[in-house]
Amino acid sequence: MKRPRLILPVVILLVIAAAVSVSACGEKSANDGRIGMIVSVLPQAEFAETVGGDKVNVTVMVPPGADPHTYELTPSQMRKVSKARLYAKVGSGVEFELAWLNKLIAQNRNMGVIDCSEGIVLAEGIGEDEHDDGIDPHIWMSPVNAKIMVQNICAGLVEIDPANQTYYEANRDAYLQKLTQLDQEIREGLSGVTNRIFMVYHPAFGYFASEYNLTMLPIQKEGKEPTASGLASLIDQAKEYNIRVIFAETQFNPQSAKVIAKEIGGKVIMVDPLARDYIVNMQTLADEMIQAMN
Repeated sequence: MKRPRLILPVVILLVIAAAVSVSACGEKSANDGRIGMIVSVLPQAEFAETVGGDKVNVTVMVPPGADPHTYELTPSQMRKVSKARLYAKVGSGVEFELAWLNKLIAQNRNMGVIDCSEGIVLAEGIGEDEHDDGIDPHIWMSPVNAKIMVQNICAGLVEIDPANQTYYEANRDAYLQKLTQLDQEIREGLSGVTNRIFMVYHPAFGYFASEYNLTMLPIQKEGKEPTASGLASLIDQAKEYNIRVIFAETQFNPQSAKVIAKEIGGKVIMVDPLARDYIVNMQTLADEMIQAMN
């Protein structure tokens, strides 16, 4: 009669043991030897994952579809920051990074910080003055700049993990070759375009325009929608330069772009300067522009 009384404690012990085992497995998975790495925007994720390979675990601060200018970090993101060894910031005066930086460092004072803009000639913003220094933060929109960002990420990884230097540098070099090919293909594709002026909602394509000798006409000015007179002026500009396609980013409301497109008998094409698949996205963007400006 005493035997049944032993069943419950034994079951409890088995459950506890199983829970401990699962917990240990979860901890092992979360700390599997990979370097925890934080990046600000999605294009950087491709850079970091390509160079770091299976030795990094990358977390992106701004998720797909979010507007980085207004995005607030979540508690789960901050927990990942607390365990990260590296933060690769864009570093070009991005205002949301400036707002985050103190929080991130306070969360993890042992985390190294990579400035991806180091070595890049920063340009003044066009059509916006939301950054105190007036700098255009969208440096990744030039494949030439992307190559420098990749090199900076590689250098940061080598600094904290010198034992795998050869691995990181081999990955870096292979990806740099792809970026060089991308740059060449874009240049060749745009070489025959005569009307080199394009209109876009948010002025995120300044470095792209500068790199390939194009002129960007932004709809959004100083982070604001155009006024009625501003909209009329943009419509006149679009007609003057024979623009038939208005580009609008997926992170913003394209309504004003649609108004202009309707008035000029054109169309709106949605593009994403924050897409994760950087090389594919930049090639698609270039193809859209080539077709739109021909």
